[in-house]
Amino acid sequence: MRNIVVEEFKQTPLEEQKLEIVERKGLGHPDTICDAILDRVSVELSREYLKQFGTILHHNTDKSLLVAGEVETRFGGGEVKQPMLLIFGDRATDRVGDKIIPVKDIAIRAAKDWIKSNLRFVDPDKHIRYQVELKPGSAALTDIFKRGGKVLSANDTSAAVGYAPMSKTERVVLETERFMNSKEFKREFPEVGEDIKVMGFRTNSKLSVTIGAAFVDRFIENEDEYFRRKEEVHERVLKFLKEQVDLDLELRINTLDTRGRGVGGIYLTVLGTSADGADSGQVGRGNRPNGVIPLNRHMGSEAAAGKNPVSHVGKIYNLLTHRIAKEIHSQVPGLREVYVWLVSQIGKPIDQPALAAARVIPAKGTKLKEVEPKIREIIDSELERIDVFCKELAEGKHSVC
Repeated sequence: MRNIVVEEFKQTPLEEQKLEIVERKGLGHPDTICDAILDRVSVELSREYLKQFGTILHHNTDKSLLVAGEVETRFGGGEVKQPMLLIFGDRATDRVGDKIIPVKDIAIRAAKDWIKSNLRFVDPDKHIRYQVELKPGSAALTDIFKRGGKVLSANDTSAAVGYAPMSKTERVVLETERFMNSKEFKREFPEVGEDIKVMGFRTNSKLSVTIGAAFVDRFIENEDEYFRRKEEVHERVLKFLKEQVDLDLELRINTLDTRGRGVGGIYLTVLGTSADGADSGQVGRGNRPNGVIPLNRHMGSEAAAGKNPVSHVGKIYNLLTHRIAKEIHSQVPGLREVYVWLVSQIGKPIDQPALAAARVIPAKGTKLKEVEPKIREIIDSELERIDVFCKELAEGKHSVC
């Protein structure tokens, strides 16, 4: 018997609240780069462990720092004077008996493959240096992986929370960044780099959106061209926003820009990311597993990216709570919002959380006692198949950022 609690959440649904604030750190933001790469490292390590030993061994690659490089931006194209430094940290099993796992090589290869696939102007061999600080794990945590079974024990006492559905503001903030980093948009505006941050705040029916978009200097010949192209980007993004939401819209892009100051007064980069010479990044400072930073919602403190997919609840529960909430909302009629919490206890099987809780906001006319059995059934079912979900995490089938 699992400890499942279901209760009514006496709160005004977010869509009806006066104020809402949502942020999205885009594909080329330094924090998102760290999250995405270190999670790819976990996926590649899991693949190697399965190939060599038929099981996933202890690892957590969830500590990372992307140290900004140094560039000289110039109209028509600048230069990289000092490459970025990507530091990989935490733990990974590198030896079983006489067999050695090339952890360092796997980590660097995973990083380079991700960079090649996602950052158009970053050469992973020239523009980034790599420092791998992945050490063997502690005896106690490593032993969890030797115990076997359908599911492993939790390697931490932790908690996570997820919710459904996403609000209009959350969806439009997420989709705006994805649109601006789409192949379609890049064909029209190749000068817009991958480092795009979207901040949206809604007051009643007015949505204000502020976007920081790193322009690539090789496409910009002078200050006038920059402002002309920025205005064209503004018009195209505003059109997109109007297609997404029926709200009063206000859009601003690169609000630090000041005419008359040349390169110093505008947002230019050499490589399309501020990490090339301005802003460092770190795992866990970016988006939640559903892709946004929703300041009106409950949020946990764990970084999902890079943690192992079979025992670290900081990853498993962070993603699973959102999945369960989405399943409850889609399968149980008459619910405005759903929030799901999972609390682990170190050493206990991950399919047996210390607490699984759902708090729901029913629509008018929906009684909790009528929907509670179905909610319990969904939670129980998702926990029962957690081994399948962990396998999907190990294969990289669920985005963490």
